[in-house]
Amino acid sequence: MIQVNFITTAGERVEVIAKPGSRLLEIAQNADMPLEGTCEGQMACSTCHVIVAPDWFGKLPKASEDEEDMLDLAANVARTSRLACQIELTAELDGLEVRIPGESRNMQRR
Repeated sequence: MIQVNFITTAGERVEVIAKPGSRLLEIAQNADMPLEGTCEGQMACSTCHVIVAPDWFGKLPKASEDEEDMLDLAANVARTSRLACQIELTAELDGLEVRIPGESRNMQRR
């Protein structure tokens, strides 16, 4: 099992245990984190944007060009921003810490 630590917009720490192979988006949603995931993980929106703790960012696989393009549309992007739908949990990510941004932007809505 893998521990994931979410930091809420209020600064609270929420620890969640997940199975290897799970997507961070589904784990966050199951933990009642406010990540919409409007496109259901199809990388067609940025509503599952999270900010990965700097110590963990380098342990993730590099973001694809498509993910980078979607992050360009996200609100409150940081240097360590990623889309939760693109992060698959592995044993190497046990203890992963991610912050939930203060707002999200759904580019599919007009």
